[in-house]
Formats: sequence, C-alpha cells, structure tokens
Amino acid sequence: MGDLAKIFKAYDVRGVVPDDFDEEIAEATGAAFIRVTGATRIVTAHDMRASSVPLAAAFARGATSQGADVVEAGLGSTDLLYYASGSLDLPGVMFTASHNPARYNGMKMCLAGARPVGQDTGLRDIRDLVAAGVPPYDGPVGKVERRDLLAGYAAHLKTLVKLDGIRPLKVVVDAGNGMGGHTVPAVFEGLPLDVVPLYFELDGTFPNHEANPIEPENLRDLQAAVVAHKADLGLAFDGDADRCFAVDERGEIVSPSAITALVAERELAKYPGARVVHNLICSAAVPEIIAENGGVPVRTRVGHSFIKKTMADVGAVFGGEHSAHFYFRDFWFADSGMLAALHVLAALGEQDGALSSLLASYDRYVASGEINSEVADQAAAVARVGAVFAGRAGVTVDELDGTTFTGDGWWFNLRASNTEPLLRLNAEAGDERTMAAIRDEVLAIVRTEEAK
Repeated sequence: MGDLAKIFKAYDVRGVVPDDFDEEIAEATGAAFIRVTGATRIVTAHDMRASSVPLAAAFARGATSQGADVVEAGLGSTDLLYYASGSLDLPGVMFTASHNPARYNGMKMCLAGARPVGQDTGLRDIRDLVAAGVPPYDGPVGKVERRDLLAGYAAHLKTLVKLDGIRPLKVVVDAGNGMGGHTVPAVFEGLPLDVVPLYFELDGTFPNHEANPIEPENLRDLQAAVVAHKADLGLAFDGDADRCFAVDERGEIVSPSAITALVAERELAKYPGARVVHNLICSAAVPEIIAENGGVPVRTRVGHSFIKKTMADVGAVFGGEHSAHFYFRDFWFADSGMLAALHVLAALGEQDGALSSLLASYDRYVASGEINSEVADQAAAVARVGAVFAGRAGVTVDELDGTTFTGDGWWFNLRASNTEPLLRLNAEAGDERTMAAIRDEVLAIVRTEEAK
C-alpha cells in the first residue's frame, strides 16, 4: 500500500496521485475513519481536481462498507465542508490538496462540529488501522445521499457579517481556477459588489498560475487588474478557498496580519473583552491591537489544529495566522477565507476611505516574510544562531514553536519544516533598516555551514 507515513501529515493526508495516494488507500481510509470515529453518518466534499471525484467515491465505498451512511456535498470549498460538518453535526472529509500542484491530492478530516482531526486526535490511529488492515464489518452496508449545500453555506456566511447598507464596491477576485470560482458567485450574489472575475473556470491543472496566493508571483495578475479596473480592492483565494489574501486599491499586497487585526477589532466590537488567538508569526501589531480594543491576545503555535484547539480551550471569538487562515468561533471554530473576505468588504464599505487608509494603522512594523533555507542539520543551525543572539543584552528566547528571539524593537523566529530539510525564518522590526540587518545576520549564520 506504499509508505503511509509519507502521506499522513500532521493535520491531513496529502500526496502525489497515484504514486503515493490512490483509490485503494482512500477506500481503506474511509473504512478506518468509521472504525476510529464510530460515526454512523458522515459528509464529504471535493475540489475540482480530476482525481478528487474517484478518490471521494473510493472513500465512500470504504465508509459504507463499515455500515455508515455518506452525505456527498459534491463540489465545494474546504470551508463549505466545515459548514456541512457543523450544520449537520457530522464528521466530514474534504478531498483537496489545497494549493499544491495538480498531481497532488489529499484529505482533510474533521469530527462532528468541524472539530479537527490531527495526529493526536485520531489521524495516527486511522493510519495505523489502514496499515494493519481494516476488519470487515458484519452488517448491512451504508447508503450514499447526494445533497447540494452551496446555497445554505452562502446564506449562513451572510448571517455572520452585516453587509446591509455598505456602499457599492468594485472588487477583482482571482480564484486561481480553484474552488473560489464556485463559491464566490453564490456568496456575493445580492451584495452591492461589481465583481471582476479572474480565473473562475474550475480547472485542477491550474493553467494560469499556482493557486497559492502566499507566493507574491501568484498575485501579480490580481495586482495589475485592480489598478487597471480602478477597483476598490482585490481578493485572491487558494485552491480549496479556505485562505484569502487581499490587495488594496493601489495594487499593494495587504499583510494577513493586518487582516487579522482588522477582523479582531470587528469581532471584539461584538464581543467586548473576548479572547483572540494569533500564532507567533503574526505581526507584533496584532496582540497590541487586540489589547487596545479591550480583548485578550492569546499566542499559539502555527497550524490549524493548534489554533482550533486553543480557541476552543479558551473560548476565543477569533483566530488569525500569518498564512491567511482565519478562524471564527461563530463558524464552529473553523477557518474560512470567505468569511474573512466578507469582513474586509464590510469594513471597507461601511466608510468612505480607501482600503490602504483603512489599514494604515494596522501596519506598524516591517516584516521579512517567510524565508526558507535548505539546511541539512536544522538543530545545529538554530544552535549557531542561539550562540550569537541569546547572550545579547535584553534578548529573550522562547521555544513555543521553533525558537523565537526577541530584542528591543525586533523579533525573529526559526522553525524547522516537518516534511523538508528547510529552516523557516520570519523576522520583524520597527523599521526596514533594523529588520534587514537582523534578517541578513541570521541568514548568514544559518547558511554558513551549508556553503562549505
């Protein structure tokens, strides 16, 4: 059956089809999912990749072979699957490889109420059962029911953000040939929006650019279109439309940390004094703005399973990540790029200024962005950096996720990749000169041994 450890990641299943991940594995995983969760009914959805339909069908065969019924929602975004899981109170599985290239596919699993399934919450047990072989079920097979949930999903999102009375806006939307092309028309219908669509055609080969807006080159078409159409803003979604990036009226990329701060401020206006979760890579402006608006900032590790668990543990109303994942208590603590987009549209439409002016107070620091270095011995590289920085006056060190060094007016974090020989650097400071100096010094230390 291949190397299951290679495709069962920390939060999901993902691999090259059919080399690493195929229908046999999908079917066995469907059976194991039912055994491990004890579910008698589940819901599934899938993206537009050519392999998604047969993989979803194979998973359903495995699930029904164990006596469970399957509600097939069909084409959908990942947050549509979370809506289905939450509204139907069923465990769910989304078939997607998100922003990965066309040859990949995968599965994102959740328990009823969109509660995440990760290595420590069932995914490891599912993998082990697949490897051992799922015992046959001695009983009647389950049934498959097909249900269109798109209209319900769109209507539900619009109950969570007040959009009545906003001024008309022109918005360019780059769906990247991903699931945003399916969900945006349904969600934006009836709103005072003049939408300029880019790459709404569902095409899992991604003929125009990768559906990964965290890479700046994949936002160039959107930036150009916003300027050319004199639009108020631009929005870009990744392949499964669970992440959303924004571009302002000048064609400038908006930091996801600024969006986190904006949405946090809006949620705190509804829920005064509430807790808001942010991962440790978010800008230092985020906890500052949360506190300034009477909220309680809660810092956590990177990754959706950590964010969701922390949010549930502390009852947070909202959570944001530097990677443009945004999580909402009112959406079953799950992430929704579309819901974040609606907040941005509402905030912009409720006042007369430009998006760049609206967000100016949230951009307080200069960030490096995530910089990857290929390093054979990641621990040794971090130790070298620590030997230089840890002894400096006023520098503090913490190891919540990777290692974070904080000094006077700056911080940087080094985290090792879970799947590749990469060390990831994020740095931030109060001005460009300080940030560049810290960034370059750290990179020089990290890469010294590799250059020998």
